[in-house]
Amino acid sequence: MRAAMNRATHEHTKVMKNGRFVRNIALIVASGLPFSASLLRAADPPHDLLKKIAERETEFARARENYTYRQSVTIQEFNDHGAITGEFHEVRDVTFSPSLVRYEQVVESSRNTLTRIKLTPEDFADIRNVDPFLLTTDKVGLYDGQYKGEEKMDGEQCFVESVRPKQILSGQRFFEGTLWVRESDFAVVRSEGQAVPQIDTLAEQNLFPHFTTIRRQIDGQWYFPIETYADDTLFFRSWPQRIRIVIRYLDYKKFGTASTITFGTPPPPANPPPANPQPIKK
Repeated sequence: MRAAMNRATHEHTKVMKNGRFVRNIALIVASGLPFSASLLRAADPPHDLLKKIAERETEFARARENYTYRQSVTIQEFNDHGAITGEFHEVRDVTFSPSLVRYEQVVESSRNTLTRIKLTPEDFADIRNVDPFLLTTDKVGLYDGQYKGEEKMDGEQCFVESVRPKQILSGQRFFEGTLWVRESDFAVVRSEGQAVPQIDTLAEQNLFPHFTTIRRQIDGQWYFPIETYADDTLFFRSWPQRIRIVIRYLDYKKFGTASTITFGTPPPPANPPPANPQPIKK
């Protein structure tokens, strides 16, 4: 996101900046703490944990391509008094073709009243690929992992794994943060981190917030993203800018069937799902 202020607003913000700087630093630090006091360090991490996560994530990615879902995006900006001054909102339906080409159909056209920030192509790329991050086998070689211990998260006993890109490649976007991985089957139930790289040069500042993505079981077997949210302050050179992002992934439907979101571990289905789901009719 880039800053976008008129001169009058900019001058007012510079006057206010010194009085708000400590509070905003506290906001960033609080939002960046990925671990709670309940985190326990195990003696030894599971063997090949990152590989096991990637194998499970690949199963989820392939299964998700057999589903349609609705994606709702809301981005809000705030002034120095905590009031919302502008908003971007858009709703799209997402489907995949048999050849795994992603299609998006606009359900609610975008409404954009943002005046203090400008959305960039990197923001929209992050909404599509980084925020609902899936560490699949084709991506895992680009990342280093560090085992942090065990913790109960969202009702599940989890391994906690920190991941970061091995190197930043030109023109590509990556995830850097923490994964909570269910111990029973290596399913990621939550991710928390940031899209990288931050773009901060003399010519340009394009900054990105810390975010959390929550997953829930769909049809009792797949852990898919249901919500990504961020409430963070971006520190542009001349002023701090608070933003809030809420992305919801709604109404998952397998081709030709109805689907449900499951909280917790469900009982086994009375009838197994069909082996060969029907493709989308065009």
